[in-house]
Amino acid sequence: MLKNVRGDIFGGVTAAVVALPLALAFGVASGVGPIAGLYGAIAVGFFAAVFGGTAAQVSGPTGPMTVVMAVIVAQHAGNLPEAFAIVFLGGLFQLLLGVLRVGRYVSYTPYSVVSGFMSGIGVIIILIQTLPFVGLPTAGGGPLGALDAWPSIPSLVNTDALTVATLALATAVFWPGRLRTLLPSPLAALIVGTLASLLFLPGAPTIGTVPSGIPEIGLPAITLSALPGILQPALILALLGSIDSLLTSLVADSITRTRHNSNRELIGQGIGNMVSGLIGGLPGAGATMRTVVNVRAGGRTRLSGALHAVILLALVLGLGPVAEKIPHAALAGILMKVGWDIIDWGYLKRLRRAPKDKVFVMFATLLLTVFVDLVTAVGVGLILAGFATARWMEVEELKGVTAVALPNAHDGLTPAENAELQKFHGRVAVISLRGRFSYASARELVQRAGPAAAAPDAVVFDFTEAAHMDTSAALAVEELIEIAQEETRGCIVAGLSGPAEKTLRGLGVLASVPPDRIVGNRLDAIRASGRLIGLTG
Repeated sequence: MLKNVRGDIFGGVTAAVVALPLALAFGVASGVGPIAGLYGAIAVGFFAAVFGGTAAQVSGPTGPMTVVMAVIVAQHAGNLPEAFAIVFLGGLFQLLLGVLRVGRYVSYTPYSVVSGFMSGIGVIIILIQTLPFVGLPTAGGGPLGALDAWPSIPSLVNTDALTVATLALATAVFWPGRLRTLLPSPLAALIVGTLASLLFLPGAPTIGTVPSGIPEIGLPAITLSALPGILQPALILALLGSIDSLLTSLVADSITRTRHNSNRELIGQGIGNMVSGLIGGLPGAGATMRTVVNVRAGGRTRLSGALHAVILLALVLGLGPVAEKIPHAALAGILMKVGWDIIDWGYLKRLRRAPKDKVFVMFATLLLTVFVDLVTAVGVGLILAGFATARWMEVEELKGVTAVALPNAHDGLTPAENAELQKFHGRVAVISLRGRFSYASARELVQRAGPAAAAPDAVVFDFTEAAHMDTSAALAVEELIEIAQEETRGCIVAGLSGPAEKTLRGLGVLASVPPDRIVGNRLDAIRASGRLIGLTG
């Protein structure tokens, strides 16, 4: 940790500077006030950094969490303590999710979904910052609101702000690599933009007055009568914050080449939100933009996230005038570069060689992230990725299905089994199921093996090399057995063992098969099928 203290200090300072206007803006947007945004950034930022499971992550109020909080505040406008009780309870739910070890499942998120999410966040940042870049206030409605305001830009552009933003962006892009270890490019861009505004371009809008004051701790007041109306929004906050945070953790992992602890991250986020609820702050989550800013500036450990919160606390305690002169345009220039860097250009360069279904999932997630919301984007992305994966699983699983009546050298049977089967002149079919089978191949399994199960006089179902079957595949096997019993003289089941046998027997799939027709190996099954049709080998 001590080896990277300088990088962590730069990362924490830069993240705090970026977080300050965002926290103020989110506080206003929530309907509670700018100071609530700062309190949320301090509480969630500090405790999630100290107790969380992603070393370089910076947490605080985010757009999705603020939107939910605004709805909560509107519904509890006459009782704000109840609104903050929801924040506290949401944090408690997050903590419980971490304790129950639910967080690890996010590691199964396909890269195509993560890539679309990352690129979508980058596009959102760029679109939202186009207005502050030219000196206009940020439009409501997120990226769509920014696009709606574009026609007014030519007539309202502030040339001082545009010049400041351009200088800041140019500094962030072209800052010499040899100087970045001494002064990170985002911080250099901030200094250049602020000095240009103070000395030459006074017309650029600045942050302005920063609220101050020590928060008061208020215990959540939850009554039994109000509990039903509190549980649902608290659960929504918990789930949204968890998804937001853990996806940001994946982004941090991809940049720092580290591996986060999902369950610990949920515990840290939960503690942070509980404290935020106690002091009247906004709920928060892992913030992708602030995390990337922190990492790009050199932050690698918990020190950077905790320091970012401490700096915000210092601003609340009276150092606000230091930040009041920072122009919004300088921040916009920095964030334009950040947004560009977040876009997953590495994956976009491979689009022509990447599987088409994965590319579709990536773009669907990206577009939904930008034009709908993060939760919908991730949910739909996971569903689409699941369909794509199921299609691939179907193809791979069905490679393990063979159905033969007249054997040849490639059917997987031993010479003795081949010789025995040939004696029946095609009147006995052997359907072998090798490998694992799941819902992905269940329906096609019936289509593929069904005709073979109905054509001969007897059927051998061979499970010698079947490793695993889920419920869908087991029920497909039951359908095959029913076809064989209806269309032929009967079937023999061979080689059952392990998880496949446990699933088939547990679901009662073999209930219609007489016990003497369930044998231990394939050769005995072939011989038994000969006796079934009145022939012996």
